[in-house]
Amino acid sequence: MSIQEVPVKLYLDKLLKDCRNVARRLALVPGPSKERLLRAMADRLAADEEAILAANTKDVDAVGKSHEADVKKDRMKASVARVRMTADSIKEMVERLRLIAELPDPVGAVTARWERPDGLQVSRMRVPIGVIGVISELSPLVMVESIALCLKSGNHCVFRGASEWNLTSRAIEAGLREAAENSEVPAGAWILIDRPEKDIAVELMRSVKVLDAIIPRGGAGLRKAVMEQAKVPVLCHDGGLTQLYVDGDTDIPMAQNMVINSKAQLFGAANALDTLLVQQVIGRQFLPPLINRLLDQFKIEVRGCPKTVALMGQMAMTGHTSIVPATDADWRTQFQEPVLAVKMVENLDEALTHIAEYGSCLTAVIATTRYESAMRFTREVDAGAVFVNASSRLNAGDSYGMGVDIGLSGSRLHAKGPIGLEQLTCEKYVAFGSGQLRLPHPVPEAYFDAIMLKRP
Repeated sequence: MSIQEVPVKLYLDKLLKDCRNVARRLALVPGPSKERLLRAMADRLAADEEAILAANTKDVDAVGKSHEADVKKDRMKASVARVRMTADSIKEMVERLRLIAELPDPVGAVTARWERPDGLQVSRMRVPIGVIGVISELSPLVMVESIALCLKSGNHCVFRGASEWNLTSRAIEAGLREAAENSEVPAGAWILIDRPEKDIAVELMRSVKVLDAIIPRGGAGLRKAVMEQAKVPVLCHDGGLTQLYVDGDTDIPMAQNMVINSKAQLFGAANALDTLLVQQVIGRQFLPPLINRLLDQFKIEVRGCPKTVALMGQMAMTGHTSIVPATDADWRTQFQEPVLAVKMVENLDEALTHIAEYGSCLTAVIATTRYESAMRFTREVDAGAVFVNASSRLNAGDSYGMGVDIGLSGSRLHAKGPIGLEQLTCEKYVAFGSGQLRLPHPVPEAYFDAIMLKRP
């Protein structure tokens, strides 16, 4: 019987049966051992460049053939371009592994320590979460990052990637696994699921006996499926809008550059701009030149509120391209494509109300030169990250000095913002005593009976 003929549940049960034991051993691996392995993995990846690119060529050919009947050639070109890797792609993976190797090991770090009046020494210590599942629609770079970050934080990674990169991922993972064979890290320190069926992902989301948490890496469809069907905690959910408010008191060129960088630097990023709110007192001065650049230079579709549409209609005779009227759904959409919703608001109050009404918010930005507005915005906006006068694209682990992250989270539980090494751990209490007891100490009933008998 071939592996594809084995029922999905049996296949997954067999693959995951030893995860818990491996996770316990991984949690005990010392930091220097993990660092040495990550460096060896980076060296192996660099050495395997030819083999990886050869495997990727086969994946690219397969994607091209799957689109042969597609009448839209642009769609085929985009799909092929998405899957194709280059020497620079391998170099980025190698650099990412070496960066993670250099980061401080969070496992065993004591985050707080204090002494109680009875002499009990209490501390909080970082420990791995356990077994973490990752379901990805993104490039093999995400696989390499996920394996490395989980390994460094003492977690066991169960990775299920996109089928488009199947041969590429196998070639990469085979080299990484060989690099780990002679290390001090337990065998099977991560698992790559390479079967393409969607049922595999569904079963993985429901593996409550094995997984401690799951992380989706991909578009809105994947995130929605995981949130609806997962029976284990979702550790990193990068859904939620990115919204930028331009205050009436602002440095206009700076704010315009922030908008362009937040939106156009990488359309598909979770922290790319979705909604632009502009105080209407500067709308006429601020919006026409900005929207003209977005439309003409960056080919971004702009969907405007009635006031924005009216303003740009008046400007059409000066050569500005027309924009599209926004619908209510646009204010709720995380686009991750070259589309931007623009709304003029009366003041900061209306901007804050809009952000709260159309949440959840992953990244919120204010462009202002007014201190009071900045402080109020940071205090009142509920978001994974709040920025004052900086691009939303900076909501990432490397921008915070955390190094690499496994994704962004807008969740109210565990951690907001980038999920890096520290966020892949949890804390346990450790207490040292010298015989301390909880008072009152229990006394046997027989003791009281004896006291009563002695009374006259």
